[in-house]
Amino acid sequence: MIKMWDSGIRWIGEIPKEWNLNRIKYMATLKGRIGWQGLTAEEYQDDGACLITGVDFLNGGINWNTCVHVPIKRWEEAKDIQIKDGDLLITKDGTIGKVAIVTNMPRKTSLNSGVLRIMPLDGFSRRFLYWVLQSEEFWNWFNYRNAGNSTIIHLYQGDFAEFIYAFPEYRQQEKIADFLDFKCAKLDKLLNVITEQIETLHKYRKSIIAKTLTVGLNKSVSLKDSGVNWIGKIPVHWVAKKIKYTASYIGSGTTPLSGDISFYENGTINWIQSGDLYGRSYIDDTESKITKLALLQHSALKILNAPYIVIAMYGASVGNVAISKISACSNQACCSIMPDNKNDLLFLYYWLVFCKDDFLAKSIGGGQPNISQSIIKDEVFIQPPLSEQIEIGKLLNEKCRIVDSIIAKKEQQLDLVKKHKLSLIFEYITGKKQVLGVQN
Repeated sequence: MIKMWDSGIRWIGEIPKEWNLNRIKYMATLKGRIGWQGLTAEEYQDDGACLITGVDFLNGGINWNTCVHVPIKRWEEAKDIQIKDGDLLITKDGTIGKVAIVTNMPRKTSLNSGVLRIMPLDGFSRRFLYWVLQSEEFWNWFNYRNAGNSTIIHLYQGDFAEFIYAFPEYRQQEKIADFLDFKCAKLDKLLNVITEQIETLHKYRKSIIAKTLTVGLNKSVSLKDSGVNWIGKIPVHWVAKKIKYTASYIGSGTTPLSGDISFYENGTINWIQSGDLYGRSYIDDTESKITKLALLQHSALKILNAPYIVIAMYGASVGNVAISKISACSNQACCSIMPDNKNDLLFLYYWLVFCKDDFLAKSIGGGQPNISQSIIKDEVFIQPPLSEQIEIGKLLNEKCRIVDSIIAKKEQQLDLVKKHKLSLIFEYITGKKQVLGVQN
């Protein structure tokens, strides 16, 4: 039985009595690109030294195919970050905390300013530290360190130097790393299988929607060219028109001044934002609500009676579509659509889901795409008779409900395996569980 003692560190908890604690600055040398060595995109070239950036981290290693190159003189001037095979790296900007061990380095290699090189001293295993940095031990510390910080989060080198972790003697560190390499590789294979299954299900769902919306339910009906490449052929009695000619209302709202609490405090009016559409087919509540005063003082805010369709126009959620089951108004990033009496709500909803790829192709903007009401209004709509729309909408609802149920179960499996992996890593790198054959 392992004899444990309280480490006194909230992100570690109990550890074996023979284990020690120390700050990473006493166990490793940390090196990053210093300010005067900053690189610009203009220096990137087709040949020269590899430059590792945060986007090159892949499955615990480096994807050399995505690395840019810089002049050899830039590699020469930054001696502390002249990378070697076996080096341990961590990202400190962008997507923080990605970890990699360098292998199969094809040429001289350096780092950009967003990556830190960690060189453990004698007696400290870089492979053990790799797993520490993948664990909740590290992330609990990081979140504690940044609690209350509302600014953009960075992993500052000075802060990271103070990170405390628990460790046994070197031989045990290596044995634990061997064990986690083996166990986590098996879990990663399982995660990949489940992820591929989810992706296949999403593609299947998408194909069901596409085929049903463009061919209909009568497989023997004659077809004609729709005139739109990405749609293809449609039944001869269906017609093509623009979305704006199918709706009794298309519009968006606005955002009351965020600093004025009188517009939000104790608000009772549902106010839809693009985040309310994320991963949802139906909206039955909103994250934020506004007051009657906000409604009175903003003419762009209009409460629409449910049900109706909402589509996100800006940012990471662009093109996401949901049916609002609640009466609400929205901000300017959401476009609300109410079909007229010649068109079915469910059919139009699935049509807009089908159009997402086309919306993204037409989107504008830099880092994140945006679409406008004009793009939505002018989007093509293939219109069957209302009776067929109703039948198609009901059928798609039934089929998609079955697929969505399977996807939800797969996502639960994925989440359970991820949690098991995190728990496994934490328990072994803090000594709460022992690798068989290794004595404390």
